[in-house]
Amino acid sequence: MDINTQPKVTNAFYAQAVASFAVSLVAVAIGIYYLPVGGWVRAFLGLGLLYVVTSAFTLAKTVRDAQESGTVVRRVDQARIDKLISEHNPFSNAGA
Repeated sequence: MDINTQPKVTNAFYAQAVASFAVSLVAVAIGIYYLPVGGWVRAFLGLGLLYVVTSAFTLAKTVRDAQESGTVVRRVDQARIDKLISEHNPFSNAGA
């Protein structure tokens, strides 16, 4: 009984995620830059964009940490079950 620890992330998926993040960040930054408003409004929107980006990283890290914690607990539980099963012998003469 083996638990599949975690699916492997391919290089293509990683590259796609990085490219998608970069494109979206640059697109919004360019949109803010070309907005027909004053500098203070652009600065406010830029700070808002940075806040959203840092919040997204924090959320992603929190979700990842929670998932890793759950994986460790599942692996420990599985090891306990495997030990109990391996030690259990229904045909032993312990009761006689």
